[in-house]
Amino acid sequence: QVQLVESGGGLVQAGDSLRLSCAASGRTFSYYAMGWFREVPGEAREFVSAIVWNAGNTLVANSVKGRFTISRDNAKNTMYLQMNSLKPEDTAVYYCAVRRTFGDLWQEPSYDYWGQGTQVTVSS
Repeated sequence: QVQLVESGGGLVQAGDSLRLSCAASGRTFSYYAMGWFREVPGEAREFVSAIVWNAGNTLVANSVKGRFTISRDNAKNTMYLQMNSLKPEDTAVYYCAVRRTFGDLWQEPSYDYWGQGTQVTVSS
């Protein structure tokens, strides 16, 4: 089992920045990658970004490319999402997730463990 706890969400204005954190505990040696997804009520959960834990390869959704940066601290078993130039359309609940197996990083069903989510609200 892997436990994930997100933090860092909040209410900001358009153009501001936030950094989300996702702390992992448990069988952290058993996973292949970690990712960030976001969800707006009434809409499908959307892929944001992901990172291969050991190699550091990253994937970023086009909607946030150039504004969001994913990173990880292996020693702390923590993943981060630096979000700059935030827009109102970035408002969502942001979830971190872990996948244990190799494959396409953007595929939501392939992730095995999920955090509880953190709310990000961007006002115009």
